[in-house]
Amino acid sequence: MGLVKHVAKEFFKEVDDKSREFFEFVLPPIDLHEEGGNLIVTVDIPGFGKNDIKVSMNANVLSINAEKKDAMNGRTIMKQRPRIIDKKIRLPIAVKEGEEKVNSAKYSDGVLTIQIPITKKGKEISLD
Repeated sequence: MGLVKHVAKEFFKEVDDKSREFFEFVLPPIDLHEEGGNLIVTVDIPGFGKNDIKVSMNANVLSINAEKKDAMNGRTIMKQRPRIIDKKIRLPIAVKEGEEKVNSAKYSDGVLTIQIPITKKGKEISLD
């Protein structure tokens, strides 16, 4: 019986690790919309502390990094929640190098909301 229990434990640990790696790769879900001259980026990253999240911008690439420390007490049965978020998003706006700035970034109830000013819009072309 000990061998079966050991094999089952190792199997579920492997499934657990692979599913967490998958979610770390595809997560977090992100929404982008324009409002009042700003690009609003909404990112769902529940379970992280405000101090665990870092936001930076380089040209038109927004980087969101978060890492949480394991604070689970007791025996762990399954862990699928991501421990690390490393997401880079190419923004659909023109941002001149050196002018990368974020108007505001707020984290509340597991949702990160970032406001980025749109510095230059595409030029409309008239059709003949």
